[in-house]
Amino acid sequence: MKIEITKEAYNKLKKRFPWIYKNEIVSLPECDPGSIADLTYKGEYVATAFVNPLSKITARNVSFEKVNIDREFFKKRIKSAIEKRNGIKNTNSLRLIHSEADFLPGLIADKYGDNLVVSFTTAGMDNFKGIIIEILIDLLNPKGIYEKGDKIREKEGLEVVSHTLYGNVDNEFIIEENSKKFLTNLKDGQKTGFFLDQRKNRQIVGNYGKKKTLDLFSNAGGFGIYSNAEYVKFVEISALACSQIEKNCELNSLENYDIIKADVFKFLEKETQKYDLIIVDPPAFAKNKKARSGAIKGWKYLIVNSLKLLEKDGYIALFSCSHSITSKDLLDLALSSSIIDGSYLEVVEFLKQDIDHPYMLNIPNSLYLTGVLLRKRG
Repeated sequence: MKIEITKEAYNKLKKRFPWIYKNEIVSLPECDPGSIADLTYKGEYVATAFVNPLSKITARNVSFEKVNIDREFFKKRIKSAIEKRNGIKNTNSLRLIHSEADFLPGLIADKYGDNLVVSFTTAGMDNFKGIIIEILIDLLNPKGIYEKGDKIREKEGLEVVSHTLYGNVDNEFIIEENSKKFLTNLKDGQKTGFFLDQRKNRQIVGNYGKKKTLDLFSNAGGFGIYSNAEYVKFVEISALACSQIEKNCELNSLENYDIIKADVFKFLEKETQKYDLIIVDPPAFAKNKKARSGAIKGWKYLIVNSLKLLEKDGYIALFSCSHSITSKDLLDLALSSSIIDGSYLEVVEFLKQDIDHPYMLNIPNSLYLTGVLLRKRG
């Protein structure tokens, strides 16, 4: 099957951007979701893509060369992604395959010891699920593979499912990274079990903890547990997450801490204690551009009120897990907040997702986690 694309789409593909939207296709023949097609411009071959007429992102590039999309194709790409991560030795858990950033659009695979947790988020990749699972078994010999449903599947016309695909998967698993331990629920936890993408940032930021650390939107307590501080306060609204923080504190022999089950915004209204390290790592306020205005207001409130609690020469770490709120936005918000606070902020570190979640220059969206560590001066 051949699909003619517009000049705009052709120019995007020349820059190796992998997505083609419906309005960038000249004519779309009738086809099943996940069909394979040659993309052409003025009749000339440009790329091979998965095509889904049900999705706004109608074509997802798979290759810029004419190749057979078969078992050998997937084995070569999966093997390459796994080998790329062989140098990561400081953990028993990592991302092995990161969708477009590993040239496998719609495939996520995380390794937790001998367990694999996978997500198939595009119809094209879902059509090859059986072959992909066979390849993962062949290359990694896991004891079990669990498929984690992702709501994005609905946009591809796919059912959201979560179930064991192979063997037996641990329900609870202890992640070990940089001498820290975290209990996670592989089947019921967020994402594919844990926020592996913050591994490096947890270690960097934790080194700045000295006396008192405030970990806002704590989730499983990763940042607070990494802190070298004498005392840590965790603030998290989820009762399940608070229970997990408690277990993780015990696992890491943390003694001097408090876990506050509360809405962070309401907590900041009343809190008066001062800290020398504050981490602000909220869920994505802006999952799209429409939500950006509200997200900016929310961020401004968080930073202004966190700075009030930050000691002079203390550190504040800000993280955005949304492509719509960039590191420049965080810096602009921090600057305007510091003016209200009457302080100066020094940039200490720029932060992003760890290397097992690759950021590809030709795919701006692949830089989805950005952060900045600031020091309060004056």
